[in-house]
Amino acid sequence: EARDGDRRLGNFALPIAASLAAALDQPAPLGVDKLRPLVEGFEGLPRAELAPELEAQLRGYQLQGVRWISFLRRAGLGGLLADDMGLGKTLQTIAGLSGRALVVCPASLVPTWQQELARFRPDLRVLTYHGERRQLVEADVTLTTYALLRRDSESLCAVQWDIAVLDEAQGIKNPESQTAACAFKLRAPCRLALTGTPIENRLGELWSLMHFANPGLLGGRKKFETKFVAPIESGREQPLRELRKRIAPFVLRRLKRDVATELPPRTEMVRYVTLDSRERALYDALYAAARGQVLQTSEGKTRNYLGALEALLRLRQAACHSDLVPGQAAKRSSKVTSLVEALSVASEEGHRALVFSQWTGFLDLIEPELRTADLSFVRLDGSTPDRGAVVADFQRPDGPPVMLISLKAGGVGLTLTAADTVFLCDPWWNPAVEAQAADRVHRIGQERPVLLCRLISLGTVEERILKLQERKRALFDAALEGSGVAAGLTRDDLLELLEPIESPS
Repeated sequence: EARDGDRRLGNFALPIAASLAAALDQPAPLGVDKLRPLVEGFEGLPRAELAPELEAQLRGYQLQGVRWISFLRRAGLGGLLADDMGLGKTLQTIAGLSGRALVVCPASLVPTWQQELARFRPDLRVLTYHGERRQLVEADVTLTTYALLRRDSESLCAVQWDIAVLDEAQGIKNPESQTAACAFKLRAPCRLALTGTPIENRLGELWSLMHFANPGLLGGRKKFETKFVAPIESGREQPLRELRKRIAPFVLRRLKRDVATELPPRTEMVRYVTLDSRERALYDALYAAARGQVLQTSEGKTRNYLGALEALLRLRQAACHSDLVPGQAAKRSSKVTSLVEALSVASEEGHRALVFSQWTGFLDLIEPELRTADLSFVRLDGSTPDRGAVVADFQRPDGPPVMLISLKAGGVGLTLTAADTVFLCDPWWNPAVEAQAADRVHRIGQERPVLLCRLISLGTVEERILKLQERKRALFDAALEGSGVAAGLTRDDLLELLEPIESPS
């Protein structure tokens, strides 16, 4: 599985082969000594020769990242740069580019890459492969999107690149997707995946990222599930240690708390909301119907997974604003009232805030309440035509005190350090998504302490989601940082969320 089309053993497999040779008292494979700096924790990585045209002063950890990327590139290896969000993965990658490079990113990040390349490496010829009249011509860096990787896969995969980069590489977390299949076919001796959230839901997502970087490193999917996922999720430590050891040379992850010590502290709090009698009655009615349906359909072997998701969606909407629930109409919401009160106090004290929701319909309901409270705001969601103008408006020293922002639109590619407060209006059971929202504010350039506030309705499914998030964090930490044992999100997790919650008196 670790051999290429010509049956040659991939360089990434040499450390594993060396361990096998030692166990069998056989000579180590040729070339393994050259990889010793990777195996021994990156301390002995050779100095990277930075391009004289590089217009950037790299921090110490960023320079180490460039050394690591350069080493991988020269050795014909792939890797996963999984630094915490806001630590400059884009800059490190740009500094480590050499030869003919392909960069694939979400469409919303194309302008960011264009600006960063022009800013840090003005010497490079950049081709933005996009638009109806796109042509694949010679350039130092070819910049394109995941949509075009799928659409023009034949053309992009025909080129022999020196390095292929996937930004926000969680976009290929599903190995069965067309996007992942096209990414796996890219021809490049060095393939680099960039993401601050390499595991969002299941340990299996790590297989897809590593299969892109070094095909065969973790074996086939079925073997990976059998050898690693199943035993790790059952609580066994030995497979977890073996997995970390195998991927360690090819994963570089630093946390802000460890390397960006100049960043101000981030405080997290929960602001609990009590539903009024009308909201409680609606929620309880929805809950009774949902739980009855799920229990009825889960008595046999087949569990109504989609039914559980639909029921949870309605319960989560009812916990935020009754008007979000189909067939219901309401002019007020206890959660919106609590949010506006908090925003008014924050604004009076000189703070500026981001307000996140996964539902644009919820943002629609918040807007009139902000106007009534005389709080000026800007808004950013998937329909915003000019993201850059909205961000620039908010980032002005005299910009509005509030930005409404959809969780999906604000998850990547934004720096919003003018704000120092983040409100998460509706919890998501994937903590990585919420972390992306908070990191729009808590990143290099922020000078003030940051407050992250979750709005949680008492006696609702939102309380259970908070508990589930802790299990999701364990999944992430176990694979990459060596603590705890992983557990993925299962159908039983979703059904568990419908277990009774004691309603507040």
